[in-house]
Amino acid sequence: MITIRRATADDVDFLVELYGDADVDPFLGPRQARERDALLAEVEQSLAEPHAYGVMLIEVDGERAGAMAYRQTNEANRIGHCGGLAVHPDFRGRRVADEAARLLQRYLLVELDYHRLEMAVYGFNERSLVHAERAGWIREGVKRKAYLRHGEWQDAVQFGLVREDLDS
Repeated sequence: MITIRRATADDVDFLVELYGDADVDPFLGPRQARERDALLAEVEQSLAEPHAYGVMLIEVDGERAGAMAYRQTNEANRIGHCGGLAVHPDFRGRRVADEAARLLQRYLLVELDYHRLEMAVYGFNERSLVHAERAGWIREGVKRKAYLRHGEWQDAVQFGLVREDLDS
Protein backbone atom coordinates (compact mmCIF):
# COMPACT_ATOMS: atom_id res chain seq x y z
CA MET A 1 0.00 0.00 0.00
CA ILE A 2 1.35 3.41 -1.03
CA THR A 3 0.73 6.38 1.27
CA ILE A 4 2.10 9.88 1.69
CA ARG A 5 2.67 11.85 4.87
CA ARG A 6 4.36 15.04 5.93
CA ALA A 7 8.07 14.56 6.71
CA THR A 8 9.34 15.07 10.25
CA ALA A 9 12.80 15.67 11.69
CA ASP A 10 13.14 11.87 12.04
CA ASP A 11 13.04 11.60 8.22
CA VAL A 12 15.86 14.03 7.46
CA ASP A 13 18.66 11.44 7.29
CA PHE A 14 16.57 9.41 4.84
CA LEU A 15 16.09 12.54 2.71
CA VAL A 16 19.82 13.29 2.73
CA GLU A 17 20.56 9.75 1.52
CA LEU A 18 17.78 9.83 -1.08
CA TYR A 19 18.61 13.19 -2.63
CA GLY A 20 22.34 12.41 -2.55
CA ASP A 21 21.92 9.14 -4.46
CA ALA A 22 23.92 9.10 -7.71
CA ASP A 23 20.81 8.04 -9.65
CA VAL A 24 18.66 10.83 -8.15
CA ASP A 25 20.88 13.90 -7.87
CA PRO A 26 21.44 14.56 -11.62
CA PHE A 27 17.70 14.89 -12.20
CA LEU A 28 16.95 17.32 -9.37
CA GLY A 29 16.97 21.07 -9.78
CA PRO A 30 20.02 22.93 -8.50
CA ARG A 31 17.98 24.60 -5.74
CA GLN A 32 16.84 21.28 -4.28
CA ALA A 33 18.23 21.03 -0.76
CA ARG A 34 20.61 18.12 -0.29
CA GLU A 35 22.48 18.88 2.94
CA ARG A 36 21.10 17.90 6.34
CA ASP A 37 20.70 21.43 7.77
CA ALA A 38 18.91 22.71 4.67
CA LEU A 39 16.60 19.69 4.55
CA LEU A 40 15.84 20.02 8.25
CA ALA A 41 14.89 23.67 7.69
CA GLU A 42 12.57 22.65 4.86
CA VAL A 43 10.94 19.98 7.01
CA GLU A 44 10.45 22.49 9.82
CA GLN A 45 8.90 24.98 7.38
CA SER A 46 6.60 22.22 6.09
CA LEU A 47 5.42 21.49 9.63
CA ALA A 48 4.96 25.19 10.46
CA GLU A 49 3.26 26.23 7.20
CA PRO A 50 1.45 23.12 5.90
CA HIS A 51 -0.81 24.98 3.50
CA ALA A 52 1.98 26.94 1.84
CA TYR A 53 4.79 24.41 1.88
CA GLY A 54 5.24 20.68 2.14
CA VAL A 55 7.94 18.05 2.27
CA MET A 56 6.12 14.77 1.88
CA LEU A 57 7.36 11.22 2.44
CA ILE A 58 6.23 8.36 0.24
CA GLU A 59 5.78 5.07 2.08
CA VAL A 60 5.17 1.57 0.81
CA ASP A 61 3.63 -0.67 3.46
CA GLY A 62 4.91 1.74 6.11
CA GLU A 63 8.50 1.78 4.82
CA ARG A 64 10.08 5.01 3.55
CA ALA A 65 10.26 4.78 -0.23
CA GLY A 66 10.68 8.32 -1.52
CA ALA A 67 9.82 11.97 -1.20
CA MET A 68 8.29 14.93 -2.98
CA ALA A 69 7.49 18.53 -2.19
CA TYR A 70 5.19 21.41 -2.98
CA ARG A 71 5.08 25.12 -2.38
CA GLN A 72 2.43 27.74 -2.90
CA THR A 73 3.56 30.12 -5.65
CA ASN A 74 0.49 32.35 -5.92
CA GLU A 75 -1.72 32.75 -2.87
CA ALA A 76 -4.40 34.90 -4.52
CA ASN A 77 -4.95 32.38 -7.32
CA ARG A 78 -4.24 29.26 -5.19
CA ILE A 79 -1.44 27.97 -7.43
CA GLY A 80 1.16 25.51 -6.21
CA HIS A 81 4.37 24.12 -7.64
CA CYS A 82 5.27 20.45 -7.19
CA GLY A 83 8.78 19.06 -7.37
CA GLY A 84 11.55 17.17 -5.67
CA LEU A 85 10.04 13.79 -6.54
CA ALA A 86 12.48 10.98 -5.86
CA VAL A 87 11.99 7.27 -5.28
CA HIS A 88 14.59 5.18 -3.48
CA PRO A 89 16.26 2.68 -5.86
CA ASP A 90 14.85 -0.27 -3.87
CA PHE A 91 11.31 0.80 -4.85
CA ARG A 92 11.76 1.72 -8.50
CA GLY A 93 9.90 -0.06 -11.27
CA ARG A 94 6.71 -0.50 -9.23
CA ARG A 95 4.95 2.73 -10.25
CA VAL A 96 5.30 4.02 -6.69
CA ALA A 97 5.91 7.56 -7.97
CA ASP A 98 2.76 7.50 -10.10
CA GLU A 99 0.45 6.62 -7.21
CA ALA A 100 2.24 8.97 -4.81
CA ALA A 101 1.91 11.84 -7.31
CA ARG A 102 -1.81 11.19 -7.67
CA LEU A 103 -2.18 11.18 -3.87
CA LEU A 104 -0.36 14.51 -3.63
CA GLN A 105 -2.42 16.01 -6.46
CA ARG A 106 -5.67 15.03 -4.73
CA TYR A 107 -4.40 16.29 -1.35
CA LEU A 108 -3.48 19.68 -2.77
CA LEU A 109 -6.46 20.20 -5.08
CA VAL A 110 -9.19 18.74 -2.87
CA GLU A 111 -8.07 18.91 0.75
CA LEU A 112 -6.00 22.12 0.64
CA ASP A 113 -8.23 23.66 -2.08
CA TYR A 114 -5.48 24.68 -4.47
CA HIS A 115 -6.89 25.76 -7.83
CA ARG A 116 -3.93 24.81 -10.01
CA LEU A 117 -0.74 22.79 -9.73
CA GLU A 118 2.34 23.24 -11.87
CA MET A 119 5.64 21.51 -12.33
CA ALA A 120 8.56 21.48 -14.72
CA VAL A 121 10.68 18.55 -15.86
CA TYR A 122 14.06 18.81 -17.55
CA GLY A 123 13.70 17.87 -21.22
CA PHE A 124 16.48 15.28 -20.88
CA ASN A 125 14.69 13.46 -18.05
CA GLU A 126 12.78 10.89 -20.11
CA ARG A 127 11.83 8.80 -17.08
CA SER A 128 10.16 11.78 -15.39
CA LEU A 129 8.41 12.90 -18.57
CA VAL A 130 6.78 9.48 -18.96
CA HIS A 131 5.93 9.40 -15.25
CA ALA A 132 4.25 12.84 -15.39
CA GLU A 133 1.85 11.80 -18.10
CA ARG A 134 1.09 8.45 -16.44
CA ALA A 135 0.32 10.31 -13.21
CA GLY A 136 -2.21 12.55 -14.95
CA TRP A 137 -0.26 15.76 -15.46
CA ILE A 138 -1.22 17.74 -18.57
CA ARG A 139 1.70 18.80 -20.78
CA GLU A 140 1.34 22.52 -21.41
CA GLY A 141 4.48 23.46 -23.27
CA VAL A 142 8.24 23.77 -23.30
CA LYS A 143 10.44 26.58 -22.02
CA ARG A 144 13.30 26.26 -24.48
CA LYS A 145 16.83 26.37 -23.09
CA ALA A 146 15.46 27.70 -19.82
CA TYR A 147 17.89 26.35 -17.22
CA LEU A 148 21.65 25.92 -17.09
CA ARG A 149 22.23 22.41 -15.76
CA HIS A 150 25.18 20.08 -16.20
CA GLY A 151 27.00 22.84 -18.10
CA GLU A 152 24.38 23.11 -20.85
CA TRP A 153 21.12 24.98 -21.35
CA GLN A 154 18.22 22.60 -20.80
CA ASP A 155 14.61 22.74 -21.90
CA ALA A 156 11.93 22.60 -19.22
CA VAL A 157 8.74 20.76 -20.09
CA GLN A 158 5.86 22.49 -18.30
CA PHE A 159 2.96 20.53 -16.83
CA GLY A 160 -0.21 21.72 -15.15
CA LEU A 161 -3.24 20.28 -13.41
CA VAL A 162 -6.58 21.63 -12.16
CA ARG A 163 -9.22 19.83 -10.09
CA GLU A 164 -11.31 18.96 -13.15
CA ASP A 165 -8.37 16.98 -14.52
CA LEU A 166 -8.53 14.54 -11.60
CA ASP A 167 -11.69 12.93 -12.92
CA SER A 168 -10.70 12.71 -16.60
